[in-house]
Amino acid sequence: MPSNDARTLLYAAVPSAVTGAVAAVISGVVAGGKGALGAVAGTVVVILFMGIGLVVLQRTAKSLPQLFQAMGLMLYTAQLLLLFMLMALLKNTTWFNFKAFGFTLLAATIVWIAAQARAYMTAKIMYVDSEAAKGEKPEKTGSSK
Repeated sequence: MPSNDARTLLYAAVPSAVTGAVAAVISGVVAGGKGALGAVAGTVVVILFMGIGLVVLQRTAKSLPQLFQAMGLMLYTAQLLLLFMLMALLKNTTWFNFKAFGFTLLAATIVWIAAQARAYMTAKIMYVDSEAAKGEKPEKTGSSK
């Protein structure tokens, strides 16, 4: 994983993990041990779902840059749908407090997306084709008129 990609992953995962830790403390105070467990589970789910999505998006950007924007929109939609499906499956669970899980899932997802957007805006990513910048003449592809 290139350093820009790893940095983006780190800049998004750390604030989400901090959000999850704060949510675990709050949920532990409000709902006890099951609340803290629900908050930890929600944080782990967000970091896994969004982290895997970011890796997939970065690989798509490297191999098929023309599909980057469409892939990003499709990926976020799929991630949110999968999170909703997971919540529907775990709705009646007794392993942890579902409300703590749901609120932590929501908060960590919002923090992840905001942190990822900030990481992209502040990243210094080269967008100039280095081959053309070296002074090589591009091939003529059209008519000479």
